[in-house]
Amino acid sequence: MPGSSPSPTAGDGPPSRSASAIIADAVCGHHVLKFAGYSRTKDDAPTGTSIDSPPFRAGGRTWFVEYHPNGSCCEARDHISLFLALDDPAPGDVNAQVKISLLDECGKPVPSCCRTTEIANFSEQGSWGFSKFIERGVLEKSRHLLKDDSFTVRFDVTVMTDIHTEETPVVLAPPPPDMHRHFAELLASEVGADVKFRVGNQTFSARRVVLAARSPVFKAELYGLKKERVSSELIPIDGMEAEVFSALLAFMYTDALPEMKEQEESAMAQKLLVAADRYHLGRLKLMCESKQCCKHIDASSAARLLALAEQHNCRGLRKACLQFVRSSVHLDAVMETDPFLQLATSYPSVLKQLMSRVVPRWILLRRKSREGHDP
Repeated sequence: MPGSSPSPTAGDGPPSRSASAIIADAVCGHHVLKFAGYSRTKDDAPTGTSIDSPPFRAGGRTWFVEYHPNGSCCEARDHISLFLALDDPAPGDVNAQVKISLLDECGKPVPSCCRTTEIANFSEQGSWGFSKFIERGVLEKSRHLLKDDSFTVRFDVTVMTDIHTEETPVVLAPPPPDMHRHFAELLASEVGADVKFRVGNQTFSARRVVLAARSPVFKAELYGLKKERVSSELIPIDGMEAEVFSALLAFMYTDALPEMKEQEESAMAQKLLVAADRYHLGRLKLMCESKQCCKHIDASSAARLLALAEQHNCRGLRKACLQFVRSSVHLDAVMETDPFLQLATSYPSVLKQLMSRVVPRWILLRRKSREGHDP
C-alpha cells in the first residue's frame, strides 16, 4: 500500500541471541552425631518420645536433632525416627534441604541408609526428617552399623539463601578454519603472483613466498643459492604432467588433496607421490602412500608399487606390498606380471628380501599340495 513501510523478512540482519539464568544460591554444611548406648536409649524412651541433641551450626543456621529410638508414632514403633529441627532466633524464612546418612564403621555413608528431604520451610514447621529412617531389627543385626552399642549419623544441610535471575553473555562459537579456502581463492585469482612455471604446454602462476614456505626445494630454487639458475620469467618444470603440477600447487596452498575420480585415483596418487618426494613435501607423500596402501594394492599393481616404494623410500607402502605378496593366494599371480620381472632387474635387493621370506613357505605349500594329491 502507498505510504506503508516494508515489513521485515526472514534473513534481514543477523539473528538475535540472548541467554539468562535463574540462580539459586545456597549455603551448605554438615554435622556428625554419634548415638552411644543405643540399647539404653531404646529402653528409656517409649514410642513418641524424643531425645534432643545439643545445638549445632550448619549452613549458617543453628539446628538440633530429634531422636526417637522407638519411633515418633505408632506406625513407626519398629523404626528409629530422626528429624532435623531449627533452633535459631534469626527472623525470616529458612528454606532448607537435609540429607540424613547412616555411617558404617569406617565413617562412610551406607547408600541403602541415606534419606533426603524435599526443600522445606523450617520456619513454618519446626522439624523435617523421617519417621521410618531405619528398622531397629536391621540396625541391631548389622555389626558394621551398630558397634559397641553405638551408631553414627551424618546430617548434610543445604540452606537456600537467595533466588535471583541474571542475563548471561552469549559467546558465539568460532566458525571452522577456512584459511585453506582463502588460499585456494588466492591461487585461482593469481593476485600477487610473482613467479610463473611452464609445464608441458600450460602456464601456472604462483607466489614465491608460499612455495618457499611449503617446500625446501622451492625455497632453495627461488631464494637460495640456486636462485641464479631461475633467472628467466618462465620456469620450466620437466618430467611432470600439467595435471600433476596443478594438484601439487593446490596442495601447497590448501594442505589438502584435490578431488580425484575413483578410476583415476591410483594413478594420480602415484604421480603425486613422486612429485611430493621431488619437492620434499612429506605430508603429501604420506597421504598418497596411504591411499595406495588402503585401496589399490592388488596382484597387477603389487610389484609396480613395491618398486615405487623402494625408489622413493616409502616404508609403509613397501611393508604393505610385501605383506600382500607373501600371501600364497597372491604370490603366483604377482610373479607372472611384467613389473615383477622389472623389479627383479632394477631392485635385486628387494627381490632377495622378498624371496628369502616367501619362497621357503611357497615351496613348503607346494610340497604339501603335491603330497595331498599323490596316489
